[in-house]
Amino acid sequence: MAHVDPAMPQYWGLKKAKLQGPPDKFNTYVTLKVQNVKSTTITVRGDQPCWEQDFMFEINRLDLGLIVEMWNKGLIWDTMVGTAWIPLKTIRQSEEEGSGEWTFLDAEVLMKADEIYGTKNTTPHCVLLDTRFELPFDIPDDEAQYWTGKLERINTMGIHDEYPLQEEVQSRPLPFAASQCSLDDQDSAVDDRDSDYRSETSNSLPPRYHSTAQPNSSMHQYPMGPRLQRHVDSCADSVHSFDLDYRDQRASSPVESSRFGSSGNLSQTSSQLSETGQESAGGSELEESFHSYHSTGFRPSANGKPPTNGHHPNGHSVAGEEEIRRPSLELGRALNGSMKNDAPVERRSTKLQRFHDDGPPLPFSPSRVCWLKAINKVRVQLREVRNEEPNPRQAWAKPGGGSGLYGIDSMPDLRKKKPIPLVSDVSLVQARKAGIASAMAARSSIKDEELKNHVYKKTLQALIYPISCTTPHNFEVWTATTPTYCYECEGLLWGIARQGMRCSECGVKCHEKCQELLNADCLQRAAEKSSKHGAEDRTQNIIMAMKDRMKIRERNKPEIFDVIRDVFVISKAIHAQQMKTIKQSVLDGTSKWSAKITITVFCAQGLQAKDKTGSSDPYVTVQVGKTKKRTKTIYGNLNPVWEEKFHFECHNSSDRIKVRVWDEDDDIKSRVKQRLKRESDDFLGQSIIEVRTLSGEMDVWYNLEKRTDKSAVSGAIRLQISVEIKGEEKVAPYHVQYTCLHENLFHHSTDVLGQGVVKIPEARGDDAWKVYFDDVTQEIVDEFAMRYGIESIYQAMTHFACLSSKYMCPGVPAVMSTLLANINAFYAHTTASTNVSASDRFAASNFGKERFVKLLDQLHNSLRIDLSTYRNHFPASSKDRLQDLKSTVDLLTSITFFRMKVQELQSPPRASQVVRDCVKACLNSTYDYIFNNCHELYSRQYQPLDTNKEDLPLEEQGPSIKNLDFWPKLITLIVSIIEEDRNSYTPVLNQFPQELNVGKVSAEVMWTLFSQDMKYAMEDHEKHRLCKSADYMNLHFKVKWLYNEYVKELPNFKGVVPDYPSWFLQFVLQWLDENEDVSMEFMHGALERDKKDGFQQTSEHALFSCSVVDIFTQLNQSFEIIKKLECPDPTVMAQYSRRFSKTIAKVLLQYSAILTKSFPSYIDKEKIPCVLLNNVQQLRIQLEKMFESMGAKQMDTEASDLLNELQVKLNNVLDELSTTFGNSFQSRINDCMRQMASLLYQIKGSVNPSNKNQVEADSDNMLRPLMDFLDGKLTLFATVCEKTVLKRVLKELWRIVMNSLEKTIVLPQGNDTFGAQILSAAKELGQLSKLKDHMAGEAKSLSPKQCAVMDVALDTIKQYFHAGGNGLKKAFLEKSPELSSLRHALSLYTQTTDTLIKTFVTTQHAQVHNGKGIRLTPNEKIQPSRGSGVEKPIGEVSIQIDLSTHPGNGERKVTVKVLGANDLKWQTSGMFRPFVEITMIGPHLSDKKRKFQTKSKNNSWSPKFNETFNFALGKQDGFECYELQACVKDYCFGRADRVVGVAVMQLRDVGERSGCACWCPLGQRVHMDDTGLTAMRILSQRSNDEVAKEFVRLKSETRSAEEGR
Repeated sequence: MAHVDPAMPQYWGLKKAKLQGPPDKFNTYVTLKVQNVKSTTITVRGDQPCWEQDFMFEINRLDLGLIVEMWNKGLIWDTMVGTAWIPLKTIRQSEEEGSGEWTFLDAEVLMKADEIYGTKNTTPHCVLLDTRFELPFDIPDDEAQYWTGKLERINTMGIHDEYPLQEEVQSRPLPFAASQCSLDDQDSAVDDRDSDYRSETSNSLPPRYHSTAQPNSSMHQYPMGPRLQRHVDSCADSVHSFDLDYRDQRASSPVESSRFGSSGNLSQTSSQLSETGQESAGGSELEESFHSYHSTGFRPSANGKPPTNGHHPNGHSVAGEEEIRRPSLELGRALNGSMKNDAPVERRSTKLQRFHDDGPPLPFSPSRVCWLKAINKVRVQLREVRNEEPNPRQAWAKPGGGSGLYGIDSMPDLRKKKPIPLVSDVSLVQARKAGIASAMAARSSIKDEELKNHVYKKTLQALIYPISCTTPHNFEVWTATTPTYCYECEGLLWGIARQGMRCSECGVKCHEKCQELLNADCLQRAAEKSSKHGAEDRTQNIIMAMKDRMKIRERNKPEIFDVIRDVFVISKAIHAQQMKTIKQSVLDGTSKWSAKITITVFCAQGLQAKDKTGSSDPYVTVQVGKTKKRTKTIYGNLNPVWEEKFHFECHNSSDRIKVRVWDEDDDIKSRVKQRLKRESDDFLGQSIIEVRTLSGEMDVWYNLEKRTDKSAVSGAIRLQISVEIKGEEKVAPYHVQYTCLHENLFHHSTDVLGQGVVKIPEARGDDAWKVYFDDVTQEIVDEFAMRYGIESIYQAMTHFACLSSKYMCPGVPAVMSTLLANINAFYAHTTASTNVSASDRFAASNFGKERFVKLLDQLHNSLRIDLSTYRNHFPASSKDRLQDLKSTVDLLTSITFFRMKVQELQSPPRASQVVRDCVKACLNSTYDYIFNNCHELYSRQYQPLDTNKEDLPLEEQGPSIKNLDFWPKLITLIVSIIEEDRNSYTPVLNQFPQELNVGKVSAEVMWTLFSQDMKYAMEDHEKHRLCKSADYMNLHFKVKWLYNEYVKELPNFKGVVPDYPSWFLQFVLQWLDENEDVSMEFMHGALERDKKDGFQQTSEHALFSCSVVDIFTQLNQSFEIIKKLECPDPTVMAQYSRRFSKTIAKVLLQYSAILTKSFPSYIDKEKIPCVLLNNVQQLRIQLEKMFESMGAKQMDTEASDLLNELQVKLNNVLDELSTTFGNSFQSRINDCMRQMASLLYQIKGSVNPSNKNQVEADSDNMLRPLMDFLDGKLTLFATVCEKTVLKRVLKELWRIVMNSLEKTIVLPQGNDTFGAQILSAAKELGQLSKLKDHMAGEAKSLSPKQCAVMDVALDTIKQYFHAGGNGLKKAFLEKSPELSSLRHALSLYTQTTDTLIKTFVTTQHAQVHNGKGIRLTPNEKIQPSRGSGVEKPIGEVSIQIDLSTHPGNGERKVTVKVLGANDLKWQTSGMFRPFVEITMIGPHLSDKKRKFQTKSKNNSWSPKFNETFNFALGKQDGFECYELQACVKDYCFGRADRVVGVAVMQLRDVGERSGCACWCPLGQRVHMDDTGLTAMRILSQRSNDEVAKEFVRLKSETRSAEEGR
């Protein structure tokens, strides 16, 4: 090849295959190979597999071929079914899909130089392939120069170059336009289904509703054979939109698709935001018109030759195809490449030069002129953008920004897209598309001059003498004298007289009920009848009357004929001539008229069931004039197929074809009816067809009508009618003619007169939807339809098709929605008398099922595309456009209703879901746009114009880790979008209140996209942390506000914990860390200020100093910031609470530590200690309040425990300070106690009831020193201490007073022999050391009167501390251990000696060696193991104890046998003579023998005694109240015996045993607790009681440290 092509996209559409063999044998897939690239289809079972998959390859070598291999999938390996090799040079150039071509597969391949160059050995298998080249998408500069030269040569072609091309075009057939008026589009229902019903490019499934056998696939209202189009300029109507202004262009975004394909691929996608009236998407109109152009399926070539797919119908290559295809490729590449160039035009070139033809009219066809204009615009653009550099994409821009339409209609086209400019404003105004692509709604009849000429004549004929204005019949009641049949229903006129009606003018007879059904012109029929019967004069009169009517018509309605002449562009002279011809044809009537009619009764659907079996046996009779013919009978079928052809000759245009369907009956009843009536079979329906409504070849469905009111009729019948009228050429059917008329009228009113704006007629009433034009034009279409039998539903569907091409014009969506709703009602709202389904009724439509379905599918796609950019097409600033938006959604809903109710599809996409998807798509692209242009949009809308302000560098306009300025701006723009959707679009799109709320969807989509970007941005910031924590906190607040204001209550987010708090977690914790340092500094500063001020109270009501207030003010402010974050995530809030709790604990504990340390220095002050105590208490109070404000029980467990622990620590601090403060009064209280003791001991006398007052007086006198001291202190404390602190101080004073009373007065140290002995023993024992503290001078014993005085004094002191409820609670005072101890001590003075001894025995259980080491054995012969727990053993004593109780009098007796002592530790210089002293201790023994001694043993350290002693205990108390004390002593003559060791054995330990041997370790002394010491102290003062003195002596005995020396 002379010129190397750039890489061109090559498309392969693999449709289906036919395989020879059993279906279960095949499970096949296909591989495509070209230029080392391989693609594979899915695997499909069956002998007729259907793939419907598209593949694309980039090709830069045309000397290769495509290798097609079909494989049969096997269990282990696959086997080849066949292969084919298609040379790339034979593949056609096209921008549109084709129907494909069947290619037979061969068995072997031919190789040459390791490359395949062909195949051989044909197999019976074949595959259907659609292969084509599309033009390259981008062209480098040198290529652009090359194509510019080509264009210049094309543009300078001479006039002489045009005419040969025109002639050549006339001599060669052209391909049909891929429009809704396609004449031979058999696969349209399959190929151009809505994307909702077919698979996408990337899917592996076959089309959802695809089937190879489509119902009614060959039924059209068009001629049965193909009709060739004769005009080159069938594309001019689409190309004319090239003559548009170029707008300035900005940053680009990819388009979704380069065409309106049958799969619903999207056309271009402009930005979802447009500039207010200033800027529109540069080049968008150009590219849109290009889509409209190349989607027609017709590509005019550069040299005027028609394009071709490179093959004849027989499959052989066309000679010279390279010469034909090459110029088309070059021209198309230049055009396409120029529009797909990535370099945008800069702002300074706001408009490019237009191409004007200012000279005289050129001898070019209109399409040629438009074509040349388009080429010149492309050439200018190529020159201007060649040296411009595209704007650099921001580094932070989101990838794929502005596309946003994936998933709306189909998978995005994976080919390279031309990026189109993004507009740059949120006001969202952009020029809207006028309608769908011409592939969907092209009106090819506008260019069909032959058809238009014929329709022009037929329209004049219908309008010059319209049926609506014809002379009505003059019916009179008439009596038949012979059997007569009704002209309308052909039923017998029954009755004796006055059987029916007869027209006095034309003589037609009918039933009275049928007179309204006759619609023929009475005058015309009378003229025809008269002329045939020779009544020339009468005929002439009638003709004159008709002439007059036509003249009046022409004179009164000249505007009608002017409109017809303008629409069909007829000169006045030709129009006048045609008017004469038409008038004459009307006057001639049918006298010179004849025709041959061929009627094929094809089939019927939905017939009534007349037989008892629920079925019918239908047949059809067809009558033309007097000739009647009958089909065969189809038994038991309500959807019969006859396919029988009948031929008729007709000589009267006013005749009617009567098609009646009957149910054949052959029973007795029908035979009787046959005798009585002309008709014996049951009537199933009829269709009366006016012969004048027939034209050309027709394939029409007719609804079956009733014959009488009693008829039960349903269904429709399909007839194929061919009419050859004598003297007339073969023309299109009247439905096609009407389509031509309607389309041309619409084109004239909209494009010619309306400058592209659809004029909406003003009509009211139920039938307003049937008004399509203004009065004059509407009358034209109505009269034409009435004259030639065009159904009103066909008119409506035709007008709907026309409006589809202008569906985006103002007001059109509302009209289309109403129109489609009535079309739906016509088909879906069936009557009760019919059993025909809506889908069957629609299948019988003369408009064409596939044609209308295809139209709706493509319209549905386009509506979704436009709704997906609703901000562009329906700006919120325009109320009219918002109403159009509402109507567009209504139209989409009507299409869904049509699919569901009329097509009866199982599950068509819900309109609400479709609109929701569109809204989401628009919002996706809207977000991408405002994200990528945030700075510019924000500056334009929310900042005043500042010319001196410098623009930010491009790299700083987006998100940055250096600052956070981008995000608040983005949030502001997001809010403006949501508010606009909420306030402007939600009230408009209110058709689905339960399913769609645009405001909520907007908030959901915006938040979802924003949250993704914000999350990743915060992750980056967390790594670097280049901004202040306060900035992050401020951004957190803005994000929180956005979520709470717009997102929180959305259904998908309600009750769901959002993620946004986790994005800012680390930054908030960082802020809390910094805040802790601030809080500590603030605490130290507040405390220093407080010290300087002397800890002054903040007010007379607030008893604490200002430092506490300052500390908690700062802490509360800090937590208020955290609280205002309103964190909805409990885990994140838990971390905040834990961290802040640590700050609180650190600050308060540090404050308390400082106070505790400095407290002793202030203890001698009068008020400051109280203020400090108040401060600590106020810390606890404020901490409790903060605990509640932080959530209390709902707070995180760890944080709650931390604060509770802090509260305990503060309580301990307060206790510690209170104790320190109370102890400071100890010395003063001790002085008071000495004075009180002195006063108490002076009281003498006995106690009797008469001197009670004297006792009270003595008590008051004794308490005077203490009361004076307490009055002075407590008065001060009551005024300066908080109540809680005051009680704590009172408790400390109470403790000190009670302890001092007990130690100083009640139980002082005595100075007699027993007291001295106790003190001496206490010094040695170490356990009575506290006695020294209780001594205050000379210890005295209290008399009973003195005890009574003390009781009264205690009550007085208790009432004083209670203070009438203002002090300590009575319950506390009564239960305080100090008071109980004091009262117990007082009570001991009144107890008997036996009681005190009993108390001692029952409470002192560990007197020797802490109660350890004693072993018990059943008898003395059983030796126990060595005792444990005995430190420094000095020996042990073994005793046999036997307990007995007299069965009669209950006297208790104890027998003790002293067995001996073992291992005595005793050192003496003299003779060691040990003996054992056994003493019984317990109550009620004063009159009994209490002590026994054994004999002494000389120098024996393990003496054996074996002596038995008996103790009588009496019967008052049990054994548990007694104990044995064994004391081993060294006998000394003439002096006191020395104690070797002491052992105590309590009888309760013997327990249930009647007797046992006890092995008791010896101890140096007897140990006792406070209770024992108290009893000892009381008993020691009873010098006159021998039992008491003996007890004190026993318990005071101790081993001497010098032992026996």
